[in-house]
Amino acid sequence: MSEPAFIAGDWGTSRLRLYLCDVSGHVLARAEGEGAAVPDCAGRFKAAVAPWDKSHGKLPALLGGMVGSTVGWKEVPYLSCPARPEALAAAALRFEQDGRAIAIIPGLKCVNRTGAPDVMRGEEVQILGALNLYPALANGRHIFCMPGTHAKWVAVEDGAVTEFQTAPSGELFELLRKHSVLARDGGEVRADSHAFAQGLDFFRRNAQADLLHLLFSTRARVVTGEMPKADGASYLSGLVLGADVGTAVSLLGLIPEDTVHLICTPALAALYGKALAQYGVKTRVLDGDACALAGLVRIHAEIFS
Repeated sequence: MSEPAFIAGDWGTSRLRLYLCDVSGHVLARAEGEGAAVPDCAGRFKAAVAPWDKSHGKLPALLGGMVGSTVGWKEVPYLSCPARPEALAAAALRFEQDGRAIAIIPGLKCVNRTGAPDVMRGEEVQILGALNLYPALANGRHIFCMPGTHAKWVAVEDGAVTEFQTAPSGELFELLRKHSVLARDGGEVRADSHAFAQGLDFFRRNAQADLLHLLFSTRARVVTGEMPKADGASYLSGLVLGADVGTAVSLLGLIPEDTVHLICTPALAALYGKALAQYGVKTRVLDGDACALAGLVRIHAEIFS
């Protein structure tokens, strides 16, 4: 069995994923913990890796994600786009904690297509990992989408992140579903449901009306008996994702036969794949955890080798 060489950490707002890796980046053990938004990152990290420290000593650690934000362990400034992979390693914040060498990866910032500032933390590591796992993606222009609480649409040209666009589609859906009357107790979201397809289609046919003027149709269809209450959440999801995807297609100039690389869970990939198919855009699904780990391993090689 190979010897442990470093610890890689994908530390988001709500969850910490830790990997004990050998020098080649092969995972020897895994651990999980609370997200970066919970106080005392230093103490929680120390507790999470204590069993590994006991067996292997204090190995260097590389951390990415919201751990480098204002709510995390130590704030690391954003890098401006365009940004190449090696720039992430060069700009990492390096420090020592309790006799352990630690590096935290910076996020990225840009001015998006609307003219507003935009930021990301964590997704840049997944993009780098995708380029490492699939080297052909480092050539030419490619579009990535990372669906989730704050969905990211990212343009990569010859291996450099050039621009991106953020839509808080996941957050908006959860707020409306749980804290409004639109789809409360509206069942589970299903990509294969008629209601989800109906929501997608209704937005696309009425995009000029703006999402704000379409949302209440979720409630109205239920109370008038046009739609079962159990379909409310799927229909609402179709509206919100329809707006996210339709706007991204327009802003990024996507055309039929383009491919969007989805870095996400299979469930989200099914939803976004169906929405993109309405515009004739193909999708390719990449595993988010695998991409994050591959990105961390690549940056570790740049920093600690």
